[in-house]
Amino acid sequence: MSEAIYWSASRIAAEIRARKLTSREIVDACLERIEQVNPKINAVVQLVAERARREADELDRLAASGRFKGPLHGVPITIKDSLDSAGIISTGGTMGRKDYIPQQDAPVVARLRDAGAVLLGKTNTPELTLSGETHNLIYGRSCNPFDLQRSPGGSSGGAAAIIACGGAALELGSDTGGSIREPAHLCGITGIKPTSGRTPRSGHIVPYGGVMDSLTQIGPMARFVEDLVLALPIICGPDGRDPSVVPVVIGNPAEIDLSKLRIAWYADNGIRPAADDIQRVVTETAQQLRAQRFNIEQKLLPGMRELVNLSTELRESANAGLILQLLERYGTEQPGPDLAGYLTDDGIAGANSLDPALMEAIDEARSRALGFFADYDAILCPPSHALARPHRASHSDSFDDWSYMTIHNLLGWPGVSVRAGSSADGLPVGVQVVAAPWREDIALALASKIEVLMGGYRQPPL
Repeated sequence: MSEAIYWSASRIAAEIRARKLTSREIVDACLERIEQVNPKINAVVQLVAERARREADELDRLAASGRFKGPLHGVPITIKDSLDSAGIISTGGTMGRKDYIPQQDAPVVARLRDAGAVLLGKTNTPELTLSGETHNLIYGRSCNPFDLQRSPGGSSGGAAAIIACGGAALELGSDTGGSIREPAHLCGITGIKPTSGRTPRSGHIVPYGGVMDSLTQIGPMARFVEDLVLALPIICGPDGRDPSVVPVVIGNPAEIDLSKLRIAWYADNGIRPAADDIQRVVTETAQQLRAQRFNIEQKLLPGMRELVNLSTELRESANAGLILQLLERYGTEQPGPDLAGYLTDDGIAGANSLDPALMEAIDEARSRALGFFADYDAILCPPSHALARPHRASHSDSFDDWSYMTIHNLLGWPGVSVRAGSSADGLPVGVQVVAAPWREDIALALASKIEVLMGGYRQPPL
């Protein structure tokens, strides 16, 4: 079982269907791996080992009779603690929910379990998911499995760390400003932020609604792109609660003719220079694609400074109000230091005077940016400006630091982060693939090709 924990979820499911592997075997192997690495990385904050074993045994009984629950039958998963999980403490990292046990799964969680996935436990997140460092007052800090002195990123840092270590085959993260894509990059795995309106956010600590409604999306995280392709259609579609979800069919990445794609790429967005190793890996990826006769051109998305400014203005105007609202909703009297920094007098005053003209300016900018896809089908760029940072170095007073990610939350475009290389000192380096709204099939098809060309996932030394 030592190698099976690093297999893709797709392969695990196939081996179970072929009766070459049982769910109990792989669940036990992942639980053993969690026991081994979690004291070092603090990624899994709630474990339901006995429940998982019982579910695995029941799924094996079904398999023995030739019946299978769904495409994830028997596959072990973990879930970010920002999503409700029935019968499991689900805190969202905030003290007001330190003992909260939901009565039902969030719809996206229920859909994975209905497809046969076995939930092992919950993974760490910063308070209310609103930080680039995975740390909270309840569970403490998570660490990067490639260097324990560094952060796995946020807010899906616990998710990315345990997936990288082989403790689970699949995860669900959430992304408001890069919280799936940056941890995937920092921990050497892959993850997708879907198009705004793809996945229901019911049962998430930052729920649907409000002025930042379109920014937050739920998406799968895994070691291999094929697992994003497998899991994304399972969690998408209306749930009867989140009014923003649109029933748009997801295209099949296998049907994309890669030779016809028109790809734009850049390694520096002109706002915040990416680390040298990141620029090198993005450039090498573009060169490899060109060598494969892809139609790829160095081209920066126009209006980048305006998009970053609008993202910054929206977050600075809305963050304090959102935080105060959520803290009150969840009964948290004292937030942690990461959130307290937003609750200045100026921040609170700004939350009470949000300019309606800002939303009009955002819509106008989104419309102009959409025209880029008249000439291009996909964008290749950095997923972040930074490599994995030392703990407490992830915080910045400037949203420019998140500009490679946040603009795509503002625009609502899907983005995939996939490992494409390593830094000079062995840290993972990812690239980001972005496509037009509702074209996850293009983003995933190109990310899969990059994974093959550039090597993709590598096991951490832990």
